[in-house]
Amino acid sequence: MIYFISDAHLGSLAIEHRRMQERRLVRFLDEIKKDAEAIYMLGDMFDFWYEYKRVVPKGFTRFLGKVSELTDMGIEVHYFIGNHDIWAFSYLAEECGVILHPGPATVELHGKTFYLAHGDGLGAKDKKFLVIRSIFHSKVCQRLFSWIHPDLGVKFGLAWAKHSRMKRKDGKEVPYQGENHEPLIRYSKQYLKEHHDIDYFIFGHRHIEIDMMITKQTRVMVLGEWISLFTYAAFDGENMYMENYVEGDN
Repeated sequence: MIYFISDAHLGSLAIEHRRMQERRLVRFLDEIKKDAEAIYMLGDMFDFWYEYKRVVPKGFTRFLGKVSELTDMGIEVHYFIGNHDIWAFSYLAEECGVILHPGPATVELHGKTFYLAHGDGLGAKDKKFLVIRSIFHSKVCQRLFSWIHPDLGVKFGLAWAKHSRMKRKDGKEVPYQGENHEPLIRYSKQYLKEHHDIDYFIFGHRHIEIDMMITKQTRVMVLGEWISLFTYAAFDGENMYMENYVEGDN
């Protein structure tokens, strides 16, 4: 079985029961290890992650320990950076054994072709967001940020992330906008015009569940999140499922 999850935003100051949330995620990973061939984490598993040369953010011990256990068992764990964990460089690969993906990737799994990405910036028209995104991805800006003391840098990053979430109405994600207005669906349709072999587009980022066919062959899935929905997708080699994790079901 191959699993896909995204958007846990561990450590978020906007999540009241952060430790319980992390434990729930760890229990899920522990339950699927018995049949997991690979696990794809499609970004924003942390609400803010910045690797200084010799320092990483405090916390996440249970999650990082479980990921390390999985990779030690020989289970492939692929980690795609998102817009909250852009600054993942080498720590997760070297210490936890994940396969780090700095951008979208096309992979073949059991004869099916998957386009995998976090999803931020794809199909987006918000110029302000795209400018901020380009600044965050700038090597120069990343180097300048590394000069800030970790206590201040991490505090600023978590505060920025909380502000970004809470400025939305009730802190909730924008609801589904319809097929013609969802950026990730528009992007998938456009990408498919030149890459006809894609069977599945799988994204995170939007914090809502989307599961739809855009052609007779091609399916777009947006994975929801691990804050209140606790959603994931699973591929058994033939069929793809979108599920909500309920503790004790397995």
